[in-house]
Amino acid sequence: MFKHIFAVLIWLVASVLLSGCSDATSPVVHLQGKTMGTSYNVKFVVEEQSDVAGLQAKIDARLAEINKLMSTYDPTSELSRFNQNRFTKPFPLSKETALVIDEALRLGELSKGVLDITVGPLVNLWGFGPNKRPERAPDEETIAAVREYVGLDKIRLIDTKLTKLHPMVYVDLSTIAKGYGVDEIVAILEESNLENYLVEIGGEMRVSGHRGNGDEWLIAIEKPVSDERSVQRIVSIGQHAIATAGDYRNFYEQDGVRYSHLIDPRSGKPIQHNLVSVTVVDKSSMTADGLATAFNVIGWDGAKELAETHKLAVYLIRKNNGEFEEYASEEFNRIVKMHD
Repeated sequence: MFKHIFAVLIWLVASVLLSGCSDATSPVVHLQGKTMGTSYNVKFVVEEQSDVAGLQAKIDARLAEINKLMSTYDPTSELSRFNQNRFTKPFPLSKETALVIDEALRLGELSKGVLDITVGPLVNLWGFGPNKRPERAPDEETIAAVREYVGLDKIRLIDTKLTKLHPMVYVDLSTIAKGYGVDEIVAILEESNLENYLVEIGGEMRVSGHRGNGDEWLIAIEKPVSDERSVQRIVSIGQHAIATAGDYRNFYEQDGVRYSHLIDPRSGKPIQHNLVSVTVVDKSSMTADGLATAFNVIGWDGAKELAETHKLAVYLIRKNNGEFEEYASEEFNRIVKMHD
């Protein structure tokens, strides 16, 4: 299962379903289960041409396949075997794992190295992985030693073969794999002629069409506070995916210093800026998943610049002088409808 620190981040998200099916005029089916260290929910409207026989079995089987390929907690998974391999020879991967890594590398390049699927050892160093919290903050020498084998320049993907350029490189796909799982469930639904659905894994969500009564699916973006659960915005996103990331619940304080679980691979240290929540809307859940984490690490100004340069649908919240300040990119305002 995907229980690494980035999976925890997804649980900090903030996209919760507000729509029910009590007022539905068309039958709505709700499937749910466990996967990747979290849960999944699938809702879809049954149409006359729909073929839903054995649908949950198909979904469970596909998610089990993805877990067997990309989990870092299954020591026999394809990705675990790559991580255990201490050689710098090309390692053959499945087409699925290679596809996800290729997208992670693309997003890493787009974010100027901030989305880094090799950052896990630094996350562990700061006490947010399976290792215990350090008694004191790591010193510069220790951080530098770990950074010797962290960075997208330490791996090379050619076709379906992944090569380590340092034998200690460790790849974790938790920032993007749940989004890939959502996209794969959507593919199964659409193969069954289902057009109106909501799919969610651990907070990563993708919707299409209506919720049975003709109304759009409504999604809540959570207010980024640690002591309660309340709604910042209610949105509808059409036929898109949505992902939200934040650091307002997963952190610790030591000697009066707050340490976020989000590690900036450029410095090897936890982020220190005031951007507290990022929401990304995209056609692909995998892409939205990865970008939400990347923008949260980049910070307010860098996230705004990237969103505007690449015409991405991004919604930011930062805490400024004790108040929440919001920013929505032009593409976000074009795609997303805000509700009162």
